[in-house]
Amino acid sequence: MRIEPRRVKLTTRTSIEISRTIPHARLKTIGAWCFIDHFGPTEQTKPMVVAAHPHSGLQTVTWLFEGHIEHRDSVGSVQLITPGQVNLMTAGKGISHSELSMECAKWFHGVQLWVALPKQSLDIDPFFEHIEQLPRLEMQGLRATVLVGEFMGHAAMAKTFSPLVGVELVLEPGTHKIPVDAGMEHGLMLVAGDVAVAGQGMETSSLHYFEAGKAELEITVSKTATMMLLGGEPFQEKILMWWNFIGRTHEQIALARSQWNKREARFGSFEDQIGGWIPAPDLPNIHLKPR
Repeated sequence: MRIEPRRVKLTTRTSIEISRTIPHARLKTIGAWCFIDHFGPTEQTKPMVVAAHPHSGLQTVTWLFEGHIEHRDSVGSVQLITPGQVNLMTAGKGISHSELSMECAKWFHGVQLWVALPKQSLDIDPFFEHIEQLPRLEMQGLRATVLVGEFMGHAAMAKTFSPLVGVELVLEPGTHKIPVDAGMEHGLMLVAGDVAVAGQGMETSSLHYFEAGKAELEITVSKTATMMLLGGEPFQEKILMWWNFIGRTHEQIALARSQWNKREARFGSFEDQIGGWIPAPDLPNIHLKPR
């Protein structure tokens, strides 16, 4: 299955647009991966200015190809992320954070990914991980960096709550057969380059989805390509994802929204260079249901 990206404005404070593939009407999750955004490359000097905002029931994974982002959050983290490093924030019962791209780099390019927490982990205490040393492997025509999970015998340190894999692949021209866990479903998202998957060319930011059961994925590369490989065991729970919150019931989402807008202690607070905070929008005039 091929999912083409849709363009979404990042925030009202910046003109940058991002390319989003999931969630999609035809594909809600890949394992527990539930949100895939690809942003840039752009030469804008301040493309990311995202003031304090909340999350609950999920993990965020930030991965840069170019540029620098300062992350601040309500558990006390102040962290500059650069290419080749992972920021993984586990929201659990509630956290707030901000993101500010730095002007020290000319280009800005990366992905942000969300992972849905399983029901038993929704209310864990929030925490933040910044991991600089990641498993890397090189073989004929392929370089891989493992962000989360295990790939070809190399395991990342990041804590996850369901079986997942996330890998950056850099592929030289030729045909590649990528070994994967047949118990997982997978997605390949094209970051840059010229490739064909399942005999069909891919556009930048598009995603090709594979159901569980495949032990290898075949990619034909015409021009050196960077791709994100994301996989996981099929997520058996229906989730309710609205704005920055993931839960299982309308009442859970409504409570999180109310507590954030009232600036209650659940999501904490912090100071940053941006100032201000982003209020949650109005709930729709319907009873939200998981799917």
